[in-house]
Amino acid sequence: MASKEARVKELETLMEGTDFWQNADQAQLVINECNQLRAWTVPYQELKKQFEDVKSLLPEAYEADEQALIQELLDSLDQIEKTLSDLEVRRMLSGEMDNKACYLTINSGAGGTEACDWAQMLSRMYQRWAAKRGWKVETVDFVEGDVVGLKSITLKFQGAFAYGYSKAEKGVHRLVRISPFDSNAKRHTSFASIDVTPEITDDIQIEIRPEDVRTDTFRASGAGGQHVNKTDSAVRLTHVPTGIIVSCQTQRSQVQNKETCFQMLRSKLYELEVLEREQAINALKGEKKDNAWGSQIRNYVFQPYTLVKDTRTKVESGNIQAVMDGEIDEFVNAYLKEFG
Repeated sequence: MASKEARVKELETLMEGTDFWQNADQAQLVINECNQLRAWTVPYQELKKQFEDVKSLLPEAYEADEQALIQELLDSLDQIEKTLSDLEVRRMLSGEMDNKACYLTINSGAGGTEACDWAQMLSRMYQRWAAKRGWKVETVDFVEGDVVGLKSITLKFQGAFAYGYSKAEKGVHRLVRISPFDSNAKRHTSFASIDVTPEITDDIQIEIRPEDVRTDTFRASGAGGQHVNKTDSAVRLTHVPTGIIVSCQTQRSQVQNKETCFQMLRSKLYELEVLEREQAINALKGEKKDNAWGSQIRNYVFQPYTLVKDTRTKVESGNIQAVMDGEIDEFVNAYLKEFG
């Protein structure tokens, strides 16, 4: 942490220079680096001060037998421990994309109506999780199910280390429950896949040749605004060399939807480039890691008992309602500590 604090002071001195803004692009990079480092150093210094305050007050409170104050100080210690644990998790978020906003896409698996309902349940869970973290949530694209739920949905999360935390959710999520859509009340198993892609910023250049992209337009689905279902405003882009497909239908115009699509496509191509580079480095090191993108990472069992269990970390919770209400930090943090 001392090296981070020294670097912050170095950058702050640089920003105070009279010629700092002569190169605007370079200046922005310096500001971004400084802000990222402050995200570590400021909470650490605050925690350190809080701990020193409690440490000095607690003996006096015990000596005076001030039970209310003792309990307040002990609660403060619990909060300091929790915040320190969160900071420890963030220490794992050192990848070049971890601090970026991201797109989280949910695709329903086989199972028809049941799978579409499961996709919508997961969408609600992730939106509540993001809201608890103070992130801005935007729906970029969605395809409704034929009866209920969603065939797919893409959400954009903007906030501190959105991609770093959300990447822990990549993979297949499995639901086991008695289906509300089955008149015989039989148990059903449904699947949905989660993909997470970081949003790249203007300082990262990704070249996309026009001849490599096929553009399709179509009418937006679902109820809503005055433009929905009246014009072919929705846009789908297909990157022919890689087979990557992105779509957007929630903006007000075809131009805006197309801009969002190209932003998502650049993000996916950049992620692909980084992953290929990391795999090449791991191959040189002789490392062998399973690619968990298409694997089942978590089971959600509603009947005959209630249990959510992560197959990677073995972390489990019996409070399935809390999990579905967005309380998934326990699973995310365990993954980052083990694999981050």
